[in-house]
Amino acid sequence: MKKTTFIIIALLTMASFAFAGNSDAGKNAYTFLKIGVGAKEESMAGAYVGLADDPSSLNNNPAGLAAPIYDLQAPRDYYIEQAEGEIGYEPDIKLIETKQNRFFATYMNYIADIQTGYLGYVRKLDDRSTVGASLQYQDYGSMEKRNSLGESLGDFSSFDMAFGITYSKRINQKLTLGVTGKFILEKIDTLTSDAMAVDIGGLYRFDHGRTSLGIAGRNLGSQLKGFTKSHKDPLPAMFDFGLSHSLRGMPLTVNADITIPTDNQVFFAIGGQFESFRPFFLRLGWSSAGQDYKTDSDNDNLGGFAAGFGYKYTDYNIDYSLSSYADLGNVHRLSMSVDF
Repeated sequence: MKKTTFIIIALLTMASFAFAGNSDAGKNAYTFLKIGVGAKEESMAGAYVGLADDPSSLNNNPAGLAAPIYDLQAPRDYYIEQAEGEIGYEPDIKLIETKQNRFFATYMNYIADIQTGYLGYVRKLDDRSTVGASLQYQDYGSMEKRNSLGESLGDFSSFDMAFGITYSKRINQKLTLGVTGKFILEKIDTLTSDAMAVDIGGLYRFDHGRTSLGIAGRNLGSQLKGFTKSHKDPLPAMFDFGLSHSLRGMPLTVNADITIPTDNQVFFAIGGQFESFRPFFLRLGWSSAGQDYKTDSDNDNLGGFAAGFGYKYTDYNIDYSLSSYADLGNVHRLSMSVDF
């Protein structure tokens, strides 16, 4: 009862921040860093910092890489030889042992045909420590260049890229911490800019992992070189607070996040994963950030909603998500991970 009360209070507290404003909207560089990459997280509208149980935590909460992962709906025959009188025993929870190495890849055709990809590699050093590497890439395609008179000067291209190295360590069975250092590069025609940043994260799983709390600070750093010598832009730093809870006696995990960007209004996301049809997983989510895409059109009601599914076969995971950006269109993501 006490834990349930705590969860309700935490959700209400998070929701109370959701519609605050920010006068610095749109002022920061490297906005591609704010785009979610994993299909699993984005099918729940980005509500994932408190769960962080797959390699996409490289991008949103580095603490998730070394955190213990529990199967909250494990088959009951797994426990035939377990001591039911053991303190804290629950007949539907099993600790999952991950393989030494994990590979993660995702592809997204973003708004206006912007192409985005993400690659991640995770390696377990020992029972408590994990390292990872990631590469995020966004290609804006070819665009026409014109001078001040409107005369065509040919075409040019533009891209963004971020390379990260992650270290995650489990302090004890409940608390895990993680940090990512990353180098960021942006190129527009012949001009380039670069920056250094860190992501930090923490994940606290209560007994047996049914409830967990996550916190992450992302894109904390500064621009090393701007497009001109006299000007440097701030990075799109943000702070995420997440709560995840698997309902007892029901195959449903509910996640809720509150995100505080430095360059936009605070927003709230909530999502769920249904596990009744395993190895298929159905997911649904909504984010208050959808308010930013609404233009009083017929598609406004869909803005901020997301849905998707996942399929797990032995050591392979495939996830798909569909996110609605109202009149801007829909975004499809496809992710794959493999343990080996």
